[in-house]
Amino acid sequence: MILSNNQYLKDREPRVGFISLGCPKALVDSEQILTRLRTEGYGIAPNYEAADLVIVNTCGFIDAAVAESLDAIGEALAANGRVIVTGCLGAKDNVVRNLHPSVLAVTGPHACEAVMDAIHTHLPRPHDPFLDLLPPQGVKLTPRHYAYLKIAEGCNHRCTFCIIPQLRGDLVSRPVGDVLQEAETLAQAGVKELLIVSQDTSAYGVDVRYRTGFWKGRPLKTHLTSLAAALSELKIWVRLHYVYPYPQVDELIPLMAEGRLLPYLDIPLQHASSRILKAMKRPANSSNSLERIRRWRAICPDLTLRSTFIVGFPGETEDDFARLLEFLREAELDRVGCFTYSPVNGATANALPDPVPEEIKQERQAQLMELQAAISAQRLQRRIGQTLTVLVDAINEEEGTAIARSTADAPEIDGVVYIEEGVKLPVGEFTKVQIVDADEHDLYADLLNTR
Repeated sequence: MILSNNQYLKDREPRVGFISLGCPKALVDSEQILTRLRTEGYGIAPNYEAADLVIVNTCGFIDAAVAESLDAIGEALAANGRVIVTGCLGAKDNVVRNLHPSVLAVTGPHACEAVMDAIHTHLPRPHDPFLDLLPPQGVKLTPRHYAYLKIAEGCNHRCTFCIIPQLRGDLVSRPVGDVLQEAETLAQAGVKELLIVSQDTSAYGVDVRYRTGFWKGRPLKTHLTSLAAALSELKIWVRLHYVYPYPQVDELIPLMAEGRLLPYLDIPLQHASSRILKAMKRPANSSNSLERIRRWRAICPDLTLRSTFIVGFPGETEDDFARLLEFLREAELDRVGCFTYSPVNGATANALPDPVPEEIKQERQAQLMELQAAISAQRLQRRIGQTLTVLVDAINEEEGTAIARSTADAPEIDGVVYIEEGVKLPVGEFTKVQIVDADEHDLYADLLNTR
């Protein structure tokens, strides 16, 4: 007997397929939507065929991300036919609907309620508390032992190459008590590492004038330093991402030196030429950055610094690029990502004069990364012989090794630590190793009890 769609849904929970694209902030949005779905009794389908509809959480920052998102929507429509679009590209409703007019609904980023409304319209499901039991931390897309914790939405900056404020709005900080309650719940669920994310982590609390909130009955300012100090009480790894080099960042370094925060800063510097930084409308200059890096390392010698840079920005001359290379030689950053400038639809930088030819962009990117590879390799060589605490992420049984990360390594973007004869180590737990070798990106280690 062939059941009608309504009859079929009565015999099982309605199932939603999910595609999550973009940055960790979008990943947190996906987790929140998935948590609501499971709370309301929806199942999560492993493939298009098993799904009653598909949600695509998109990225819309650069052209390549837009193309990837549009391709993902098209693939979901072809394979399933019933698609709801959300995320940053969803803020450009016309872009999505012009190419894919048959999508069921389009919402912007950080729009859990709007997404759920669309799901309720196209795939209703009565709430059943006997089916909707969830762990307190909700649904997570990361491994059990680490999680992203988003502390704010949006951004107050108006960098000329960026359209994030157009997509996600101005800065809106989460209440400090809510952030800490979520962090505590995650820690109680077994999370060993929290990765703190937002569009501008240093600006946390600016929009509410650092007003006082409460956690466990005690007053706390809505401020990054207060938040970081409170998070350190959870006795797990706390890693800070997207930290603009505001003066208050100096207050975090002693916490890192004391072992209360991971000695790791992800600071998107973007360039070192004062002229290019001004054209980008970035809140920094290279001379101040170098002096502060020296002070930070004097206080916390184990500090790991990660940054990203853009080459080929409109008007970038050979002198500007040379200044950037000189900055890298002086700063000796541990981890660096480099992107060629890509015009983003709606960004004010598109109107700037003197665009850099694509061939020169590629040459500069290759030259910068070659220099940085040597710097990174040199800094990693200093780790040889050290004893480190690492967090085990995975086991490679074929190689007989464990794949772990040190305090210097954020998941998926930094290097890893390969542990010989570590195949029996439990994933998601800490262990101590001795570093025996290094290359441009990764470390190689022996278990202390095997030497």
